[in-house]
Amino acid sequence: MLEQRIQQHFIESADLKYQSAQTLARPIADAVQALLACITSGGKVLACGSGASAPHAQQFAAYCVTGFERERPEFAAIALCADGALLTAAVASSDKPPQLFARQVRALGQAGDLLLVLSTTATDSSVLAAVHAAHERDMTVVALTGGTGGELAGVVRETDVLICVPHDRAARVREVHTLVLNCLCDGMDAQLFGEQEIS
Repeated sequence: MLEQRIQQHFIESADLKYQSAQTLARPIADAVQALLACITSGGKVLACGSGASAPHAQQFAAYCVTGFERERPEFAAIALCADGALLTAAVASSDKPPQLFARQVRALGQAGDLLLVLSTTATDSSVLAAVHAAHERDMTVVALTGGTGGELAGVVRETDVLICVPHDRAARVREVHTLVLNCLCDGMDAQLFGEQEIS
């Protein structure tokens, strides 16, 4: 019984990825182009994720700086902090946690930079506030979410990129987000430094 349940997770995950390949290829390619425009013009990427998506933001920023699957020059990227000292300072100053990402975007972001946000539900107030702050700074936004895009779909601009994984289960959405982030990193490397064989 347990083994069948485990196998079902694999099957559902594989099915969703297969079904999403054609739908998500265009927005992922658009996101790669937006990231390249930012990086090649001297901008930086700010990345943030709500809840369980926070580690995805950290991983993406790390890949930008250290490289994905090849040696290459560093890309400027920062994962915005969602916990620790910053959260303690926010609570002490009576700041509302929904403004944590937005305050960092306003402090670090400049015109020409890019904000990458991840939220499985697309209703997280801290992520929505970060998008508004990025727009105040004339930054492009790449938003990864699930379902139909939720509230994020209503706040992104025509110059932004919305990547919606067509599923409502958070675990499945996060699994595809991992693949999307890998595609973004690989796409940037391939466009800038040429394709290489994947081993």
